[in-house]
Amino acid sequence: MTAPVCQRWRSGRATYRPVGEPFEPRAHEVEAIPDDATAKTFVERHHYSGSYPAARFRVGLFERWGGRLVGVAVFSVPVRAEVTTNWFEGDAGEHTELGRFVLLDHVAANAETWFLARCVEVLQAERIRAVVSFADPLPRETEAGHLVAPGHVGTIYQAKGAIYAGRARARTLRLLPDGRVLSDRTRAKLRAGDRGWRHAADQLVRAGADAPTSEAPAELRRWADLWVPRVCRSVRHPGNHRYLFPLHGGRIRPEVEALPYPKLHV
Repeated sequence: MTAPVCQRWRSGRATYRPVGEPFEPRAHEVEAIPDDATAKTFVERHHYSGSYPAARFRVGLFERWGGRLVGVAVFSVPVRAEVTTNWFEGDAGEHTELGRFVLLDHVAANAETWFLARCVEVLQAERIRAVVSFADPLPRETEAGHLVAPGHVGTIYQAKGAIYAGRARARTLRLLPDGRVLSDRTRAKLRAGDRGWRHAADQLVRAGADAPTSEAPAELRRWADLWVPRVCRSVRHPGNHRYLFPLHGGRIRPEVEALPYPKLHV
């Protein structure tokens, strides 16, 4: 059967709330977050990935009384322009990706569809015409076997009428002992000694690697090639589910076929 639940987050762990409980919009307000600091702190603390994408727009869900931040949506720059332009007409600058969508575990079910609708209003004011989002179905476990995130199929995107366009490409993930992904982009920074390599190295050191003894790119490359396979597990990923949201004035390419929604069975 389809799981009648809504996903929530706190301190990097997924929880669920039952569909149908009352959410009170009048007790909340939605505002654009003008800088990365607030959104980044929230996302890195609560989302299972522990990572923050290259943000274009940040939107917050706040409790009206007290002003507490209880949810964040981050609309990001895709890794490649083709992530959107293969599916939508128009210029890549008119498109964005929903890179993170995080609500705390006490926020009532059905808040996400209301929050997402308010986010769309923010994007349309910025003349964004299309959004792509991905749902990650692969469960994440720590090395010790503790469940971090059970995976999801994009139920809230389905509830908003998004077009399902199949899966992204299958790939192999490298998981750190805590279940987080050491991304290909992070590995590339480390092996090249590019900006941000220290953060990547710190992740491996916390996972059990010896600290690098040289900052020379060639030495960092050898160090990464030695320690990544030692501290990371390789897991085959079947590909994320892809959802398309054409906004006002946005158009999906005519050759794109809308496919049946996938369902999460429990």
